[in-house]
Parts: sequence; structure tokens; C-alpha cells
Amino acid sequence: LQFTEEKLGQAEKTELDAHLENLLSKAECTKLWTEKIMKQTEVLLQPNPNARIEEFVYEKLDRKAPSRMNNPELLGQYMIDAGNEFGPGTAYGNALIKCGETQKRIGTADRELIQTSAINFLTPLRNFIEGDYKTITKERKLLQNKRLDLDAAKTRLKKAKVAEARAASEQEVRITQSEFDRQAEITRLLLEGISSTHAHHLRCLNDFVEAQMTYYAQCYQYMLDLQKQLGSFPSTFLSNNNQSSTTPVQSVSTPSVLASASASLPSVSNSIVTSGITELKSSSGSRKARVLYDYDAANSSELSLLADEVITVYSIPGMDSDWLMGERGNQKGKVPITYLELLN
Repeated sequence: LQFTEEKLGQAEKTELDAHLENLLSKAECTKLWTEKIMKQTEVLLQPNPNARIEEFVYEKLDRKAPSRMNNPELLGQYMIDAGNEFGPGTAYGNALIKCGETQKRIGTADRELIQTSAINFLTPLRNFIEGDYKTITKERKLLQNKRLDLDAAKTRLKKAKVAEARAASEQEVRITQSEFDRQAEITRLLLEGISSTHAHHLRCLNDFVEAQMTYYAQCYQYMLDLQKQLGSFPSTFLSNNNQSSTTPVQSVSTPSVLASASASLPSVSNSIVTSGITELKSSSGSRKARVLYDYDAANSSELSLLADEVITVYSIPGMDSDWLMGERGNQKGKVPITYLELLN
């Protein structure tokens, strides 16, 4: 009745003090934005809505969601399978396998980012929404009820005509007033905890930024390594659009940590490799070369190779432009140029 009469403007209402009102609006604002940030972070980390719903359902059932490949891992697997199908000994097949392995590494980094962010960032935010804020809402509702009781008692006191009724009403106002004050104090103490919630969420935000930083640094390193490996192929294997696409990478201003890395980008190493091989083919000398990838000899005229071993290479007249002769001890045979890095 008191609530209805207030709404109709027929009854007076005890106002909360300004400090408490400010704390209440700060708590509401915190809840609103925490929820928005939390939901959007979930979307960022797991863009597939079906997968998000499935994870949510498993979480509610307190069971672990079935592990399945994420998008980079899936792409990586397709690339590796295709590379093996086309032949690891072919330039394209080998490049596909290398790309596939890198995509899989990115997929693993992706998983680690999701896991770390869920523990260090999303969980504390969710705990606030489902824990602290629920308690605040409950105590605030209780405060609203205590205020309605107090105002109803005040209204009865105003309407009391006889002395006995007045005495009883005054007693009721005293009791409801002290209950209201006590509940206001409980609510205030809870609301003042919002400041420490902000401080806690700030630490969680730093953890999230660190997780993202680790993830992007890993991805950058993986791609740099991959680009180095692909860049070791002679320029005949790099199409024009690929060569032009490496130019902007070098023109980007990167931090000093990354500056040294730009020296090893494909367009640079390419020209060195190509000119070195041209020089070797035109001379009768030999050079040491590092093997970049494993290679299985297709026939007895070829030499099988192991990644990272160092062999001696030289050219013989009339030899196919994509091949050199390789020697390891008393073994010799043809080796594909794309698998080698000439050493000075």
C-alpha cells in the first residue's frame, strides 16, 4: 500500500542520503559495464556462438567440454595433409607442411590465450556479477522494504488521533527507523567495497593484457620463423605478389627488439641465396650449405638430406638449374636448391 501511494504521489517517501545514492549508482554502473566487457571478451576469444553455448552448457553441468580442433589447428592439419599428398619433396608440398605446422602452433597459442584469459580475467568479472552484486541487490531490496515499513509507520503516526494510538505509532516509528538505519549501514558498507572491486578488476585487466601480449608475440615469432623458412627458397619460387607483399612488412616501424628480425625477411635473404647460387654455378668451386628441411631421395642419383646438417655443394656443367651436387663424406648425389642455405 505504502509503495502504491508513493507511486501515486499520495504518500511521503524517506530519501536516502546523497552518499548512499552515489554509491548505488556507482555499483549499477560497474555491474552494467562489467557485464558488457565480459560478454564481448567471450565473443573475442570464442567467435563461434554455438561453441560458446556448448561450453556454457557443459560448465553448468559441471562437465568438461569435449576437446576439438580450433580454426588455426584445423587449417594447419589440412595444409600438412595436402603437403604430404603433393609430396614433401616438392617446393609447394614442403611449403604447405611448414605453413601447416606454424598454423598449428598458432592454434596452441590461441588455446593458451583463451585459458589464461578465462582464469585471470573472465572468472573474476563473472564472480562479481554472480556473487558480490547479487548480495548488494539482495541487501538493497531489504533496505527498500525497511524504508517502506518506516514510511508506513510515519503515515500511521500522522493519522493517529487518540493519545494511545499516537504512543504506539511513535514506538513503531522508532523501531522501524532503527531497522532502516541498520540496513542502510549494511548496504553502505557493501557498496563501499565497489572501490576495491575496481582495484581487483584493474589487476585482472593487466593480466589479460599480458596474456594478449604473450599471444601476439608468439604469433609474430612463429610467422617470422615461417617467413624465414619460406624466404630461403630461390626467387623463382616466389611469385611477384609475394615479393611485393614483403616490402610493407619492412617499412613498418617496429620496436628495437624486432628491428634485427627485419634483416632476415625473405626479400633480403632471397637475393643473397640467389646470387650465391648463380656465383657457384658459374665457378668450378664448392661451398658449404646448411640443409633447411629433411629430404628423401627419389632415386639413386639423389642424396637424402636431414634438416640442419651441413654438406658440401658444387655445380657440374649441364646440370638442371634447380639442382646442385651434394657431398656428405663418401656419399654424393643431386640435391634440390630449395632445401639449402649457402654458408659463407
